[in-house]
Amino acid sequence: MYNVPEQVTAVQKENLETMIELAGITASGAERLMEINLKTAKATFAEAMKGAQALTEAKDAQSLASLGTTWAQPTAEKTTSYFKTVYGVLSETQAEMTKLFEQRVVEFNKTFASALDQAAKNAPAGSDVAVAAVKSAMAAANQAYDAFSKASKQATEHTDAAISAATGATSKKKAA
Repeated sequence: MYNVPEQVTAVQKENLETMIELAGITASGAERLMEINLKTAKATFAEAMKGAQALTEAKDAQSLASLGTTWAQPTAEKTTSYFKTVYGVLSETQAEMTKLFEQRVVEFNKTFASALDQAAKNAPAGSDVAVAAVKSAMAAANQAYDAFSKASKQATEHTDAAISAATGATSKKKAA
């Protein structure tokens, strides 16, 4: 006979391990974002101080006007670079989480199929229809998950392409 409490304990242990892994992935992504933000804040502050000093040293309206144009292009490039870097961290974190979920889904499907087969062997006569219905529902759920996963990957690829295109457009304006 199948020992349900051991199965439940194993599933709970696996779920806890998954949550710990997810927490680690999330913490790592958050740490990287904090580092990016801290570096950006420091650099922005330093540039603001240089700008303030340059403003105090400006002698006429023309030199003031030239300061504005001098800062505009680098600021736009830095902003674009910042958002691209942040998006990269978020994208990598999401990819790690997706990989973990995909592994867990595969493991769950194997475990569930094994448990279902075991239950079918021990089930009373005539329960073949119910087992077949559960297997059919599981197959449909797996197909839905696969379709969702493919759509998510395509959306991510399109977003990556759009960000690369936007970054490329900014770089081309710089070169012009």
